[in-house]
Amino acid sequence: MLADVSTDYYIRLEQGRERHPSERVLGALVRVLDLGPDAATHLYELAHPRSRPRGATAQVEQVSPDLLRLMRGWSSTPAFVCDRWMDVLAANTLATALFRELEHGDNLIRTVFLDPAARTFYRDWEKVARAKVAHLRSAAGADLDDPYLVELVDELSLESEEFRLLWARHDVVGKTHEAKRIHHREVGDLTLTCELFNISSAPGQQLTIFQAEPASPSEHALALLGSLAVMTA
Repeated sequence: MLADVSTDYYIRLEQGRERHPSERVLGALVRVLDLGPDAATHLYELAHPRSRPRGATAQVEQVSPDLLRLMRGWSSTPAFVCDRWMDVLAANTLATALFRELEHGDNLIRTVFLDPAARTFYRDWEKVARAKVAHLRSAAGADLDDPYLVELVDELSLESEEFRLLWARHDVVGKTHEAKRIHHREVGDLTLTCELFNISSAPGQQLTIFQAEPASPSEHALALLGSLAVMTA
């Protein structure tokens, strides 16, 4: 009623039987449902999905050699590159040291839900879990039938009730900046700022970097971790 559409039409939208809603209807739904920017973008993409080349997601993604060299030069900044499904494609030495106590390190969302140690490593585990699921759904957009995504969601749904419940919420939030509170068994507690950057030369890839406040205990802990990583390399 608030969006000025009939009940029957709205039901057809929810069931996917009405595939060509007008811009007026979409705008009304964004307003009535009070959707944020990420959720609104997701809604428009569901209504007007972008075409993707067949087999594109089956290709092995490569990280630019120039970006790899840049990351390796950051001795005090953990950095890694992920694809749209949160598979880790590359990581520098400090990022590897930061996350090495966790299993399933090849995929960030698998780590959060399938590794029991993640609940200690992430001091705000529930917040991180919600954010990861919302980010995955945002990255998926209308491409929910992608074979890799289907396999990933099936695996996580089967092995984690928390993931299954969060996925069913349909939360959509893209990430660009957030604080991470981490407990590392070698250097203790750290609070790091996490920044994500889209890599324009490789659509779908994102560069993630972590930084500590200057002169903070977290910066000292990160420096200690870097020294330990060099000693054990």
